[in-house]
Amino acid sequence: MNTISDILEQSIRELENTENLNDLAHIRVKYVGKKGIFTSELKKLSTLSSKERPKAGEKINSAKADFLKVFTASQSKLEKKALEASLKTGSIDVTLDGYQPTKGGRHPISLIKSRIEKIFTNSGYKVKTGPEIEDDYHNFTALNIPTNHPARAMHDTFYLGGDKLLRTHTSPVQIRSLLSDGVPIRIIAPGRVYRCDSDQTHTPMFHQVEGLVIDEDISFANMKAVLHQFVECFFERDVELRFRPSYFPFTEPSAEVDILWSDKKWLEILGCGMVHPNVLLNAGIDTSKYSGYAFGMGIERLAMLYYQVDDLRVFFDNDLTFLRQFS
Repeated sequence: MNTISDILEQSIRELENTENLNDLAHIRVKYVGKKGIFTSELKKLSTLSSKERPKAGEKINSAKADFLKVFTASQSKLEKKALEASLKTGSIDVTLDGYQPTKGGRHPISLIKSRIEKIFTNSGYKVKTGPEIEDDYHNFTALNIPTNHPARAMHDTFYLGGDKLLRTHTSPVQIRSLLSDGVPIRIIAPGRVYRCDSDQTHTPMFHQVEGLVIDEDISFANMKAVLHQFVECFFERDVELRFRPSYFPFTEPSAEVDILWSDKKWLEILGCGMVHPNVLLNAGIDTSKYSGYAFGMGIERLAMLYYQVDDLRVFFDNDLTFLRQFS
């Protein structure tokens, strides 16, 4: 019992002489931790007789309680002292001007999307949207894409089970609009699309805008004039375009359009063509009376050219240093 009194006296002396909260925590572990001194003394009770054990246990627990009482008081004292020191060194001058909150801004992809929509709506086009989870018919079959076409392959398309998939282009919006609105029709369909692709110039999710015009006496020349006017309005300068023969299942004839860029290089910016008769027939349109053209372009691609960005991924890295340039 004299040993317990000595331990209590020593522990209290250590608590009272401590000026640091970390040291105080170490002292607590030293005396009442799992391997602490008071804990060890309690474990020794098994060596005493049944008559001595209750009295000894009461003595140890009483000393332990006294220790914890002094510990709590010392802890409160040191915490108060630390707070006062912090307030002195970290004081705030309330007479200084406050920090001005920064304003958010639209994402550059949204800005380019709005720019494209404005140009076309000013020319009489309507903006149409559709579901991003599509079925095989609207995404492929109705667009004259055969079952053995590479676009249907697992490595190009995100399949969700059954005939559901993440749309690979916004062309299904054209089909749905033809079926619901009929002809004549003049629309653009902007939105997110998904393909299994990821590198410096491709991402698994990206944005497209596609256009569709169906009416009487629509020709390839009409389409060339519209696209030329759009590109000049978009870049706000005279441009030189090149139409190269290409192949798309849903247009015939088809072409890819290049723009002569500042370094005298041709850069591809979109694909286009006259709507394939099979697509019109799938929408119940009389091909002997109506014809039309369709075009599609990647919004990120145009954003890279417009803002002179050479890596597509920066648009999705959420780097505020980059995004604040557009706010």
